[in-house]
Amino acid sequence: MVLSTYTMTQVLEVPHERSTLPIDIRSVIENREAVILVPQACASSASRGRQRPESPCPVRSCFQVDRDRILHSKAFRRLKHKTQVFLSPEGDHYRTRLTHTLEVAQIARTVARALQLNEDLTEAVAFGHDLGHTPFGHAGERVLDELLSDGFHHVRQSLRVVDLLENDGSGLNLTWEVRDGILRHSKGRGALLGRDSADLAATLEGQIVRLADVVAYVSHDLDDALRAGLVAADAVPEELQQQLGRRHSVRINTMVIDMITASKANCLEGIVLSLPVSQAISALREWLFQNVYQSPSVADDFHKASHVLRELFHYFMARPAELALYGGRYAAEEELEVPVADFLAGMTDRYALNLYQKLFLPQPWQGL
Repeated sequence: MVLSTYTMTQVLEVPHERSTLPIDIRSVIENREAVILVPQACASSASRGRQRPESPCPVRSCFQVDRDRILHSKAFRRLKHKTQVFLSPEGDHYRTRLTHTLEVAQIARTVARALQLNEDLTEAVAFGHDLGHTPFGHAGERVLDELLSDGFHHVRQSLRVVDLLENDGSGLNLTWEVRDGILRHSKGRGALLGRDSADLAATLEGQIVRLADVVAYVSHDLDDALRAGLVAADAVPEELQQQLGRRHSVRINTMVIDMITASKANCLEGIVLSLPVSQAISALREWLFQNVYQSPSVADDFHKASHVLRELFHYFMARPAELALYGGRYAAEEELEVPVADFLAGMTDRYALNLYQKLFLPQPWQGL
């Protein structure tokens, strides 16, 4: 009731005629957060700020601004043509890296709202968490990790995208909290909740995204594998189906409710799962590695795709002047492998395949 009265007062204060006076909607949003959010939430007014100071937006909180900057970025748009499980899928209903990101954001916002945490911060981290992914999924990531002297990880590359590569080298200038959440979202095949506090985001909102990511992909990767006929429904271990559910929506519902319930029981000292559900998720993830991600029909294509990315890397390392010709960038003060890796990591699956065909395969003669 207090919130409704406050909001209505703000609306009534807005003049009906067009005015040149700024309306500080951002302050209304920040005051609303103070009423709605729990003390453990990260309020936008308490942000540690940006790398470069800038004037605040009059109608959006700082985390809304970050979310919108990511949503409108070129790197975000490219996710629609990057592999999730199946390489450059032609079927209309298979997930891509973009649809994965949207599913993570939906799950994360559901949890954040239930726990009265900051949904805008949560969504911004979710939208940005996979921006640094290479073409061909983790197969492409492994290639660049092998080739680069300092290695490669999509998490670090995601941060590089938002800090530097977007906006022609000026980056998106995101808040500290969003950047921290992006940097600490990844688990690989490691512990879901991290081995120690250094693995986890500093905010509960960032920790939500870490778990929403795995909730999303173990569910939708299994769903895609079933749709493709890669595995049969009765091949999934019975104990996992009993614990998590037999259908996609049921599995997500089980994991989301468990995350909310366990985190509340933990007095929001961290975003957690119950031990049985956490163990079931880890077991399902391992089962997917063995039966889907590393299955011959999937792995063979990714082996070929790895060759494509490796050959493109060596091509541009030998011809740095051609980077700009195909959309890359090269500054003389950088080690050449850095802009080459930036260029390759930013490619979509189809761009990499088309460029490989153009550079390495004979083209039909067009004649006169």
